[in-house]
Amino acid sequence: MKKYKPVSVPKAAFAFCRYSIAVLIWLSLIFHLKIILIFVLTIFVLSAILKVQKSPMVLFYSYTINKIIKSSDEILNEHAMRFAHIMGSIFSVICLFLLYFVSDQVGWVAVFIFALLKSISAFGFCPASKLYECATNDSCCVFIKKHD
Repeated sequence: MKKYKPVSVPKAAFAFCRYSIAVLIWLSLIFHLKIILIFVLTIFVLSAILKVQKSPMVLFYSYTINKIIKSSDEILNEHAMRFAHIMGSIFSVICLFLLYFVSDQVGWVAVFIFALLKSISAFGFCPASKLYECATNDSCCVFIKKHD
């Protein structure tokens, strides 16, 4: 298994993706709109399938705003980004499951936690990406590495 596969995406497009998803999750929470969370799930699933360089938000930005205001490229780890998008998909499904099948109150608390995690990601520290890199790198996760 390859641990690192570099891909290049416009820096502003990647930032747009991170911020937009965080804002959408917060809007879902503030207005208690499950449909927005379903849209977020769709974006995460498509991003995981299509990979980061062809994810819907990156492509949208690249073919609109980036045509007018060019952005420098950013090198990302494709595998770590796919893992992060899968984790976002899973968290979206958990939130939606809680909202539809457990209780609104529990579901919206989960959405609040999701919004906080995604906001942390939006500002440059992606916990899911770091978890992937930690699990596939010799520099951290000593406990996991001892038991491989």
